[in-house]
Order: sequence, then C-alpha cells, then structure tokens
Amino acid sequence: MPDIAKILHTALQVLLILLGFNLIIFVHELGHFLAGRWRGLKIDRFQIWFGKPIWKKTWNGVQYGLGWLPFGGFVSLPQMAPMESIEGRTSEKGEPLAPISPLDKIIVAIAGPLFSLLLALAAAGIVSVVGKPVDTIPTTKVGSVDKDSPGAKAGIRTGDTILAVNGQKVEVFAGSSKMNGIFEQIILSKGQEIHFTIQREGEPQPIELVSKFDIPETKWYQRKALREVGISPMPEMVLVSTVMKGSPAERAGLKQWDRLVSVNGRKVACVSDFLKFIAEAGTTPVEIAYERTSEGHDKMEDMKLSELKKLPWTPGTATVQAEVPVSPANHAPMVGLAPADIADQTSDTRTPGAWEQIGESLSMMWTTLDRVTSKDSSIGIDHLSGPAGIAKAQYRMLQMENPYNRLLGFFVLFNVNLAVLNMLPFPVLDGGHILLALMESIARRPVKARALEWVQTAFALMLISLMLYVTSKDLFGDIGGHRRDAPEVVFKQP
Repeated sequence: MPDIAKILHTALQVLLILLGFNLIIFVHELGHFLAGRWRGLKIDRFQIWFGKPIWKKTWNGVQYGLGWLPFGGFVSLPQMAPMESIEGRTSEKGEPLAPISPLDKIIVAIAGPLFSLLLALAAAGIVSVVGKPVDTIPTTKVGSVDKDSPGAKAGIRTGDTILAVNGQKVEVFAGSSKMNGIFEQIILSKGQEIHFTIQREGEPQPIELVSKFDIPETKWYQRKALREVGISPMPEMVLVSTVMKGSPAERAGLKQWDRLVSVNGRKVACVSDFLKFIAEAGTTPVEIAYERTSEGHDKMEDMKLSELKKLPWTPGTATVQAEVPVSPANHAPMVGLAPADIADQTSDTRTPGAWEQIGESLSMMWTTLDRVTSKDSSIGIDHLSGPAGIAKAQYRMLQMENPYNRLLGFFVLFNVNLAVLNMLPFPVLDGGHILLALMESIARRPVKARALEWVQTAFALMLISLMLYVTSKDLFGDIGGHRRDAPEVVFKQP
C-alpha cells in the first residue's frame, strides 16, 4: 500500500517550491509592470513563464497568463524593444505606438531588479530575526591525505593545520557562508597551483606548500568535476564502512559500522593512521581495538556525529592478520575492510543583519561571475543551476533541520542573484534595455527597429539554449557520479 501521508507531504513540499519560485518571478515582473503604468507605457501582457499560455485571462486591456516553459516571466511592453521572439506575437494590430524617452526605458528596466532586491531585503529582515542554519566542518586540521594525491606530493601531512589558502585566511574546512572554508577556496582557486599556509606541530613558524590539483573525469552529460587535492578534515571517529566477504577482517569478527579505536595500542585518529599501521605490520598479526553498537545500523550512514556519539558503544578487540588476496594479482597485503572518517559537522543558527546578508549574497555572486568568466578557473557555465537545479536544492533543504529558515536564507541569495544577472548589459535582459536607452540618449535617435529585433532574437535564442543546457546538467548530472569502480577483491578460502 502506498504511504498516502508521505505522498501528500511530498506534494505539499513541491507545491511550496513552485509557489516560492513563482513569487520571485511575479515580484520581479511586478516592478516592470508598475513602472510601466507609472510612466504611461502600453502593456500588452503580464505572463509567468515563457511560451504559449496554458492559462490566460484579459483584464483592463492586459492579458495575464501562465506559459508552458518554466524559465521565468515577462511583461510585454512593445514601446521598450521588440521581444516577440520569446513573448510571442500579439494578435491585435492597432495604431502605431508613440516612442518613449530613454529615461522611461531606464526606469521601467531597472524596476524589476529593484523589486527583486526589495524582496531579498524583506526576506533578509525576517532571517535577521528568526536566524538561518549554517552547516560547517569547523576544523582546519587535516585528517587523511590520499596516497599519491596532489596534496601528498606537495608535502601536506595528517595533523597539519591549514591557516590560509592562496593567501585567504580560512576558518573552517567547509561550509562557510563567507567563502573562507578550505574546500571552497580549493574549488574556487585560479591558476595551476594552490598555495597552502600550514602550521605543523613542532615547527615554530608556518610553512608554505604549493600543490597541484586533480579534476576527476566525468561523463559528457555530467557537470565537470571540481578541483581537489586529496585531503580530508581531521575526524572525530573512524567507522568501518565495508567489510569484504571472506577477508581476514570478516573472519576476525569485525563488522560494518564498528568504530576503530587503535591498532596494537596506537590510537587511530583518522583513516590515514589505520592504513599506515596496517601497512607497517605487513602480514604480522595485529590487535585492533574497536567499539560496537547494536542500534541504528539502518540509519548510521545518514547520522550526524552528535547522533553517533549518543549511541551505546561496547568495546571489543580482534586479532587480524593481513594477507595477499588471490585476486587481483600482486596486491599488497590487506585486512579487507574500508574505514571512513566521520568529521564533526555543526549546524549553527546565525542571525546576520539584513544588509550583511545582501552583502554576502553580492559577494558570492561576484565570485561566481568572476570564476565562470575567468580562463584560469575550473568553474564553468555547466556549474550554474537552472530552475530544475534550484528546485532540487530547495527540496533538499526541506528534508533538513529548520527547513523554512534555510529556504528564507536561500530566498535572499536567489533574489540578489536574479537582480544582478538581469542587470548584465546583454540584450533581452534588463541591463540590455538600460544600455540601449543610454545609447539612444547619446545618439539622440532610437536604434533601428529591424536591427534591434534581429539582435533581440539572437540573444533570446542564446538565452533559451543556455537554460536548456544548464537544465540538462541539473536533470542528468548526478547520474552515475564520477567514482571509479574498485576491482573485486578475492581472498583465499579458510
């Protein structure tokens, strides 16, 4: 039997996302609409979403409608510029409309982004009272360093504390809203080298290390992977994520989700420690101290550290002797388990001021535009999100703690992004209308209508193509991932 309550709950969440998305579009277009009314412009249509209307109604000479392409919305203002390429043609053919001044065009064009900023400011005012969660990995200490990774080749070691990346001071490993996390600085880095300032135990002064980076391969239909150097944060505990069938670890009684404590009395602080201790022992038997819990196994993969710590853990020991597997050939001795670092992840509620939130959003937007347009960055157009990606992000937020606070915080960022993107000086966008109006004012004559229509049409097609491209990455980019399948390991039979 289907879970009706769960289906209804999911449907309500999807409806909430759609309502929020349409509210953002409506407020932006309302700015154009009200400014057009104020300046006495002819208004043909007010439509949410593009394309042929699936619903429409005419009131006071204006056709209100809902299109079938969920890529935004528009207010049809024929005196602004020819926009029939995306708005469609009107059926009525009346008297030629009087031209309007460049000032009128600028006022109407800028009203949409202004209303988006006002909506962002209103949402930010609420967030400044109720707060918003910020999820971080608060440590800056390195736990694991992948073997033969760029970070390992650069000399980064387990236990190093990273102070800065490319001269930018870092405060957390990941998750900072101010973009001062180690993870964020790595993926947003420019150039072919990443500079780390590190404080190492026993060293009186910080040391400087220079690392290359890897970008894992992805399928043609996926987004390009992000930069990585092969380092992980210092964990709070190390759990067994997998025990291989027939392995020495399985025969010794170790199980999935056991907590690794020590090897021959040496504390296991991270995965790197465990792998190092096992490698040093070779085929000599080792005593592994562990802790085991009988609760929550079906949920442990999604549990937070604070939840894991509350489980009842019982200590135990197992004597394990690594062995060379039968397959693949020439493999080093192994015990046959895969450990996983569990780092401390916190979700603190911040109550930043409204203008501080607007400033942070503008800073993030500027950084994004800079990296997308920079030839020295690995961030590209395929990393942007369209309506589908935005909806997926909001749906994930609704599954987390304090979902509505998260949505409000995202609401601020999205409206600021919408305002900034629309102010870019490209045809079809509001910034393009402003640029054309300024050109008209300087030349003291309007741009030729025929030429302008061709330019508008070309950029409209480019914009729709871009949205379709980004949407394809939103819909199919997560299929398959970019993990490499590990070869099957076969151990000798006991």
